[in-house]
Amino acid sequence: MWQANHVRDRLRRQHPGLEVEIIAVKTRADRFLNASLASLGGKGMFVKELEQALLEGSADIAVHSMKDVTVDLPDGLMLPVILEREDVRDCFVSNDHRQLDGLPQRARVGTSSLRRRCQLQARRNDLSILDIRGNVGTRLQKLDAGEYDALVLATAGVKRLGLEHRIREYIEPGVMLPAIGQGAMGIETRADDHAVLAAITPLNHEPTHSCVIAERSLSRRLFGGCHVPVAAHAGIADGEISMSALVGRTDGSEILRASIKGPQDDAEALGDQLGHRLLDMGAGRILRELMDESDV
Repeated sequence: MWQANHVRDRLRRQHPGLEVEIIAVKTRADRFLNASLASLGGKGMFVKELEQALLEGSADIAVHSMKDVTVDLPDGLMLPVILEREDVRDCFVSNDHRQLDGLPQRARVGTSSLRRRCQLQARRNDLSILDIRGNVGTRLQKLDAGEYDALVLATAGVKRLGLEHRIREYIEPGVMLPAIGQGAMGIETRADDHAVLAAITPLNHEPTHSCVIAERSLSRRLFGGCHVPVAAHAGIADGEISMSALVGRTDGSEILRASIKGPQDDAEALGDQLGHRLLDMGAGRILRELMDESDV
């Protein structure tokens, strides 16, 4: 809802007098908080109902966290706008410990992300990594109730909700590579709705858009990355994209890393090339094994 309100306010500033109505939709992923994302069909369950509202015409735009959006969109829909990215890092939240490396052995760390689980286990295989679902507020309540010793969350969401004071440590990408699209918001709409496209296009942030295109292209090459530990982060300097990515086993026992640089205009091709590079290193074997396990 914060994201929807933020886009509404941006649109009103861009187009004084524009009427914008917020339509609340509770997705399947929001309704079944006790089930794992993999069992519900992956992160796409956060956007499916919103996309249906677009296709039915009951909504004109849908605002998403880009890390929740599948790489292939339904026919007739498009993602023309990516807003300027917030802080891309993950963060460490705890009431009793100041940093990740200061946690005692067997400390209970909550995360619903296979990407985080993989990298946490690789760094601290003595920790007890436990699933946790729900929005940021719900997760913090569970932490405060003593169900977990610490949480690892996306910094962007914590900041947007005004809860930055709960952060004990920012986890740099060199320690924990972010999710594809992390920290970025996208606006999805119907491809043939030219009036809406004209209204929302000024909100697009081209550097962020290029980075997210590169990251999503890598994800597409790696079979979508819905149920497996895949991470990537692209940045731009002087018109050149630099991107790092990894694929790993959930228990952190094997992690493959690669990086690439190239012109911003080649964002999609660069992501695809980096995905190929990881596949050549053996990522395909890891991904197929993990996807087979998730089907059991």
